[in-house]
Amino acid sequence: MPRIPIEDNFTDVLAKAQRGAGVSDEELCRRAEVAPEDLAAVKSGRVIDAVLRRLARHLRLSPNALEDLAHNRWYPEAPTFPHGFAAFNTPFGDITVNSYLVWDGRAHAAAAFDTGADSSGMIDLVRTEKLRLQAIFITHTHDDHVADLARLAGETGAEVWASEREPSDHPGAKLFKENAHFHVGRIAVKTLSTWGHSPGQTTFYVTGLSYPLALVGDSLFASSIGGSPAHFADQHRNDVEKILSLPRNTVLACGHGPLTTVGQEKRHNPFFAS
Repeated sequence: MPRIPIEDNFTDVLAKAQRGAGVSDEELCRRAEVAPEDLAAVKSGRVIDAVLRRLARHLRLSPNALEDLAHNRWYPEAPTFPHGFAAFNTPFGDITVNSYLVWDGRAHAAAAFDTGADSSGMIDLVRTEKLRLQAIFITHTHDDHVADLARLAGETGAEVWASEREPSDHPGAKLFKENAHFHVGRIAVKTLSTWGHSPGQTTFYVTGLSYPLALVGDSLFASSIGGSPAHFADQHRNDVEKILSLPRNTVLACGHGPLTTVGQEKRHNPFFAS
C-alpha cells in the first residue's frame, strides 16, 4: 500500500477528545486558562504550542504527542510482510478506506477483512495467487467498510462473518462472539470486542504470519482514536485493554490511514502516550 496520510490531524484529535469529555469551549478555556480567541485559533488549524499543551493536559492527551502531530514530526514505520498480507486503500466519497487480505500460501487459503469501496484489487490478488477466499470478516458495518461486500462474497463464495452485536444485512451472514477462533490454513484468527465506535466494532488478532497482526477497523488510527460521540470512554478503555495490551511489535491495520504498531502508538498517539 502506498504511503497515505495519517487519518486525523491535531484539530481532529482535539475535537474528539473534547467531545468525548463532554466539555464546552467555555469550560475548556476556564480549566486550561486559555483565551477564547486562542482556542478558536487552534481549532481553525493554527499551531500555538503553549495553547496546545495546556489543552492537552486538560483533555487527558499527551502534550508531546499532540505537539508532534501538529508539527508533522512523526509518521509510523510498519514492518514489511514478505508474504501472506496485503492492504488495499480505496476512495469512498471524500475519504479513503482500507481493507486487507491475509493468506496461507501453502494451503492456498485466505481471509478478507472488510471490503473497502472497491474489492477489485483484492479479487485480482486472490486469483493471481490461486487462493480460496474462505471468509470475509467485518470489523463493523459502516458503509465505507462494507461497500463492496455483495460483489466480493458473490465472486468468491466466501462466508461473511460479523459480530453478534452488529449483524450484517448480507444474506446468509454468520455471527461470531468475542474470543471466537478461526483458522485460515495455519493462520489463527481471534476476535476481540473493541466496541465504542460502533456497537460491534471488532479487532481481529492474527498469528502465524511474520509478525502478530491486529486488524482494528476504526477502533483506533495512527495518532488518533475512532470517533464515538456516545461511547468515547468505552472505546478508549477497549483500545487500552484489548489492543494496546498486545505485544509491542503487533502491526495495527487500521480502517483508515497508515499501518502502525502497538509500540509506536504507546509512544506517539496523543490518546495513549504517557
